[in-house]
Amino acid sequence: MKYKIVVALSLGIVSTTSVFAQSSVTLYGIIDESIQYTHNTGGHSNQIKMQSGQFSVSQWGLKGMEDLGGGLNAIFNLQSGFDVNTGKMNGGLLFGRRAYVGLDSSRYGTVTLGRQIDTLQDLVVPVQGDYFLEYFTAPGDVDNADGSFRLSNAVKWTSPSWGGLKLAAMYAFGGVAGSVGSGQAYNAAVNYSNGPLTLAAGYSHTDNGNPSVSTRGQSAQDSFFFSPVNSAYSTSSAINFARAGASYAIGSVTLGGYYSFSEYLADASSSFRNAERFNNISVFALWQITPSTSVEGGYNYLKSHGDSRATYHQVTLAFDYLLSKRTDLYFTAGYGHASGQNGAGPAQAVIATTYADAGNSNQEIAIVGIRHKF
Repeated sequence: MKYKIVVALSLGIVSTTSVFAQSSVTLYGIIDESIQYTHNTGGHSNQIKMQSGQFSVSQWGLKGMEDLGGGLNAIFNLQSGFDVNTGKMNGGLLFGRRAYVGLDSSRYGTVTLGRQIDTLQDLVVPVQGDYFLEYFTAPGDVDNADGSFRLSNAVKWTSPSWGGLKLAAMYAFGGVAGSVGSGQAYNAAVNYSNGPLTLAAGYSHTDNGNPSVSTRGQSAQDSFFFSPVNSAYSTSSAINFARAGASYAIGSVTLGGYYSFSEYLADASSSFRNAERFNNISVFALWQITPSTSVEGGYNYLKSHGDSRATYHQVTLAFDYLLSKRTDLYFTAGYGHASGQNGAGPAQAVIATTYADAGNSNQEIAIVGIRHKF
């Protein structure tokens, strides 16, 4: 309970009024489970397995708000990922997906401190195909368009909406003694929405650790070298991303896509000598057939050059059916083809972020699953 003192000087009256601060804490989460068939994975021809978190990462969390008055709120969010099949935490972190506290102002925007997603995930993803369904981003998520990593020790500001325009900026501390720049990361993004049209763009830079004062790979950004598309470049000195895209709704159909440029830089401590660069184009079409039924198709083209050269083609189809506001059934199928060299050998097909390496140049997947939100 807070006490508010009100003084009316003109009347010489003093009164005390008790005021209860408005606050709330919400338990929320997603349980996503599926059966996945993969043709060509890990050097084997076929695999059928249970897979958690295909359309949405299985997760639970606590988020809260306290009204501080004058349009200012204190906020927090703690979010943990887990595997439905084993019960294990993702990445071994209790709140590895989000862990932040901050202030939210209706006039000045929101400032949050802690472990967070980057600003491109906030503002650029809404124009991408994976904002609606899944697997409409670059093979191996080399441009983080599907949000494979989080940033620790981060401060983020997100503006309110100014006539459909939103801005965001983030800085993540490396925290290395003797070198402010080692392991630091920063990014910024912009989103403009006007009726059926949405435009968005963003840029991200991460220092991957200065070996003279720490170790290579010690960074505020999580490692995301989980596929052969970019695993040969895990010793990069720095990583840069730029993404831009647009979407347009025509009745029940939404068309859109994005372009990204990704750059993995080398120095004397890297295991490769020339910078590796990726150019990616992704396009999609979503049809909301009924309020409960939607289907999406898309094509992705990824081209790398520099230290090595490879080309990746990917076609994806996805279907979603709502049983209720909180429960849905989904199906997705994809085909990927790779050619050229990936820095460690022949390029391998990888479909978006399915985390299944083909072991050769072609791969097909089919996934059927159920998702429940609470």
